[in-house]
Amino acid sequence: MSRPRVVIVGAGFAGYRAARTLARLTRGRVGITLLNPTDYFLYLPLLPHVAAGILEARRVTVSLPGTLHGVRLVLGEAGRVDLDGRTVSYTDPEGGAGTLGYDRLVLAVGSVNKLLPIPGVAEHAHGFRGLPEALYLRDHVTRQVELAAADDDPDVRAARCTFVVAGAGYTGTEVAAHLHLLTDSLARRRLPGSRRPRWILLDVAPRVLPGLDERLSRTADRVLRARGVDVRTGTSVKEATPDGVLLTDGEFVATRTLVWCVGVRPDPLVEAVGLPLERGRLIVDPYLQVPGRAQVFACGDAAAVPDLGQPGSFTSMTAQHAWRQGKVAGENVAASLGLGRRRRAYRHRDLGFAVDLGGVRATANPLGIPLSGPPAGAVTRGYHLAALPGNRVRVAADWLLEAVLPRQGVQLGLVRSWAVPLDTASPELPGALPALAHRPNSPGAAEGDS
Repeated sequence: MSRPRVVIVGAGFAGYRAARTLARLTRGRVGITLLNPTDYFLYLPLLPHVAAGILEARRVTVSLPGTLHGVRLVLGEAGRVDLDGRTVSYTDPEGGAGTLGYDRLVLAVGSVNKLLPIPGVAEHAHGFRGLPEALYLRDHVTRQVELAAADDDPDVRAARCTFVVAGAGYTGTEVAAHLHLLTDSLARRRLPGSRRPRWILLDVAPRVLPGLDERLSRTADRVLRARGVDVRTGTSVKEATPDGVLLTDGEFVATRTLVWCVGVRPDPLVEAVGLPLERGRLIVDPYLQVPGRAQVFACGDAAAVPDLGQPGSFTSMTAQHAWRQGKVAGENVAASLGLGRRRRAYRHRDLGFAVDLGGVRATANPLGIPLSGPPAGAVTRGYHLAALPGNRVRVAADWLLEAVLPRQGVQLGLVRSWAVPLDTASPELPGALPALAHRPNSPGAAEGDS
């Protein structure tokens, strides 16, 4: 008899964990296919370290073929899900088309940049959802400081050394913290005696890290302000232009850099499936199954999972939830095929959050215990090392070298601006390197979790 076929779409936190769990439980008795635009899992929380030049890009990636034994990888972007025919159509990185049949389907396509109808943002802002964006942003920031050093016009020099981050959530706060340290380092060597680079962090919320504990927010705010970051709450972007950003309070900030970190939305594939949604996420039951479609599971940012600890609400779109839901999805798929333990509902316990603010500074509340300064920094990096599915020694070595050696501030020129447009950029953009890149009008990929 042929083996049951399981197709998992997306290899972010949820999809990767589901594939790994299912392969371990079924031991070759199931044909597991993982559909993903790239051949790696991306550890998104350390992406600011890549943008700041602390970690080499490959450190935050984990090979799918190298770590998911017994799982067949198909490189491609899902385009259509036929629920009645039980097939998934996809396009591979070179434009070829294919179809995968399934007996069980796990949708873990994650999220993409959330764009707001603000004039100029799609054309002039930089997203931050994947390696191409991080590598491009590092080159761009370095280039602005170098161009400023060669320009005699003080106004142009000031504009090039002004950087605006929209969104003071987890990602925006870490981007501002880490890249502020990078530009300070660059400016000391390239612009001696000049004014320090200016960083502005914006959010419409009344505080930074609005979704996290207030103590974390206060610590992050204090560290950022002490370093010279201009933190502005209750303020956002009204319009973006090539020469600067008009803020909602009426001020125009001359800058060449706007980093867009206002949040994410579920991948558009979820809506195209044609099943009931909750704010763009596929509604599932506590067992991560789609009501009325017992063969379809969803997890991570793509799924609206009931929060059993808060009846009537859904779990938030975080990597912590996605990682745990991926495990439960893998277990429940195995159980549905009679190859694992009994299925179980998704329940979670909040382990706390950690926000890396660069250097030895961080803010964290592991198991509800508030920490700041070097102790929080040690806990934060220890947590990331424990959570990484691979590359732990390499990441620890990069951190050690960064602590004792000067940071290398050079442009690599690997990613061009047209390869990372904000309106199509997603967690991973296949072919972002020059040799494979598509032109601006080509669609971006869609996979991964926050």
